[in-house]
Amino acid sequence: MLHSPCSPAANFLQSQPWHASLAPEEQLRVLERLTLVEGGKGDCLLPLGAQVQGWYAVLSGLVKLQSASAEGRVQAFLGVPAGEWFGEGSALKAERRRYDVIALRDTTLLCLPLPVFEALRQSSLAFNQYLVAHLNRRLGQAMALIEAERLRSAEERVALYLSRVFWPGARRLSLSQEELGHLTGLSRQTVNRVLGQMARQGLVSLKFGRVDILDEPALLGHEAGKSPGAPKPVGGRGQ
Repeated sequence: MLHSPCSPAANFLQSQPWHASLAPEEQLRVLERLTLVEGGKGDCLLPLGAQVQGWYAVLSGLVKLQSASAEGRVQAFLGVPAGEWFGEGSALKAERRRYDVIALRDTTLLCLPLPVFEALRQSSLAFNQYLVAHLNRRLGQAMALIEAERLRSAEERVALYLSRVFWPGARRLSLSQEELGHLTGLSRQTVNRVLGQMARQGLVSLKFGRVDILDEPALLGHEAGKSPGAPKPVGGRGQ
């Protein structure tokens, strides 16, 4: 049951750094107001233009946030793995969603409804501290994405998307080449070539549906474009 004290949703809430500061009755009230959004691989879980209902976390699975230009060109700009929140900007402004949320694998989202989000923001210092830190991290990711889209080669973009900028603390990433291609905006063939090159250099090891980081300092150098003999920039998807 979603609202059971032993449910995955309850366990997720209890793992949040702001949760322990809430009074027991507040903890129960937050749990009782949670809702779920579920879908399979390829489903649009939250569509562009829909009224935002709350702040979302990926309880299980993996999603990408994507937008489309007037010409119909689709661009994924962020991947969100299990255990992470997203959409705080939209929740703060209570606006219509400016992007589609697409499941890259079978996924369950947890929704903290807007009234609960706003009540926590008004009353909990710990919640606000977490929210500010989270927004600061998202700002860093946004700046890295802008640079990657404009300046970086395919090799540098893949290294960026494997780095702690997007996966803090995780050195074993459960990502397929198809999923990494969706996130970087590169074709699967290009991702396969780049990962193979990184594996030969000893930066990563590749297993089915998984990438292990072996040499993080060297990967960070690759991500920053400091690796010797770095290739010239390669174009976007389909290259």
